Amino acid sequence: MLQTIGQILPASAARHGDKLALVSGDRTFTYNELEQLSNRFANALRGLGIKQGDRVTIYGPNCWEWEIAYHAIAKLGAVINPINVMLTPEEVAFVVSDCGASALIASHDKGTAVLESKGAPQLENIVLFGGEAPKGTHSFKDLIAKENDRFEPVIVPTEALSTIGYTSGTTGHPKGAMQSHRAVLMNLALTANMHVKTAADTVVTALPCPHVYGNIVVNGAFYTGMTAVLLARFDEKATFDAIQKYKATMFEGVPTMYMYMLNSPELATHDISSLTRCTVGGQTMPTSKMEEVEAKFGCPLLELWGMTELAGAATTNPFYGENRHGSIGLPYPGTFARIADVEDVNKNLEAGEVGELMIKGPLVMQGYYGNEAATKATIEPDGWMHTGDVAKMDEDGYVYIVDRRKDMILTGGFNIYPAELERVIAAHPDVALVAVGGQPDEAKGEIAKAYIVLREGAKGDADSIIAHCREHMAAYKVPKRVQFVDDLPKTSTGKVMRRELKTLDPPEERDSSAAE
Repeated sequence: MLQTIGQILPASAARHGDKLALVSGDRTFTYNELEQLSNRFANALRGLGIKQGDRVTIYGPNCWEWEIAYHAIAKLGAVINPINVMLTPEEVAFVVSDCGASALIASHDKGTAVLESKGAPQLENIVLFGGEAPKGTHSFKDLIAKENDRFEPVIVPTEALSTIGYTSGTTGHPKGAMQSHRAVLMNLALTANMHVKTAADTVVTALPCPHVYGNIVVNGAFYTGMTAVLLARFDEKATFDAIQKYKATMFEGVPTMYMYMLNSPELATHDISSLTRCTVGGQTMPTSKMEEVEAKFGCPLLELWGMTELAGAATTNPFYGENRHGSIGLPYPGTFARIADVEDVNKNLEAGEVGELMIKGPLVMQGYYGNEAATKATIEPDGWMHTGDVAKMDEDGYVYIVDRRKDMILTGGFNIYPAELERVIAAHPDVALVAVGGQPDEAKGEIAKAYIVLREGAKGDADSIIAHCREHMAAYKVPKRVQFVDDLPKTSTGKVMRRELKTLDPPEERDSSAAE
């Protein structure tokens, strides 16, 4: 096994050389070319003063530059901070400040927006790709053009910090999950083993590069010598085109992608018979839809489950083995899962009993960056990590998610925490009190709805609330519905009972939810 992420491309280039490694837009790259380009960029970053241990943020859409940046940072022994491209400049400013990033590598549009917001003054270097670099920034293209394509990766201990991945915050701000090189590399290796990935495979993916699922797909491909076809964004036709053109053996995505593909007329006009297996994660998928995918795609659909705090997936249905629809599968080798009593974490429950899913093993994060209290609340002294997911386990060890994390909303594979939305909405001048809850949605699984008690004398204006949210948070977090109410359901201590918010819904919404 490799010791650091920075060794992935050198090892694969040595084994696979001029084999096609990556397709991104109209560009193709062999393993040798990825190795050389990442070496050039590593040299450039070193020339800018970036060194081992420095935190470097990547902020941009799926593209080849993103992947080159990721591996160049790893080769330097620096710490990768991959962030969601949908975050606003305000949210980016919090993240780069929280982790102490000294450099930002971003697409032109995203990087200039951060510059204009002036929200991250501690950044010593900003490198932009996809456009002309404004004054005070560096051009990605110019940097790699003038550097040497040889670079010896910095070898750090395999337990050293490799990545800080931010998750939506249960207390209003995101938290940075710290992952070692060992955890990331083990996740790539174990996922490859469970899904039997080899250099003979080609995978098509539109999963976001900074997301842990996207990372184990693309880097898992590089790790095993596969060809990765990276789509800039999900589109049904583009996905079918790529599967057909490159004779892909795998497609990996979230449930909504499969639902859109099932309903697309493109399915009937494309040859996707090359597919040998697909994976689905991000949120649970109805069994009936999984069966339909398998029938129409002609291959198994393997459900997996993971978290940012676990460097990716930690359970999956195996390719060679029983694929139990409705289950997130078995724990990875070397990873332990148990169902704990929600009232007593030290009490294990029997098969079929419902409790909290707990995980232990080398994939568990080192903790939340700079947040000891949150770390202690999540990881028990004996190493068992709370997932917050309510689940059960059968007698064979297959795990079934029964309910989602308390209060969390899963929309199209993205996690939304009500507290974060409430923090932003409460800053609107017309809002006296706000609570956010989830509502069923056929396409996205769930959507966020805001219940607002107005300040005295204020007039309810849903458009104004939505506009305020769009200004301060990523688009996927913005509530899709707003309802003005006289009061919110509360406990005797004054705590809002989010699970009772649905009782405030108009009859037509309650009827619709019940039907769904």
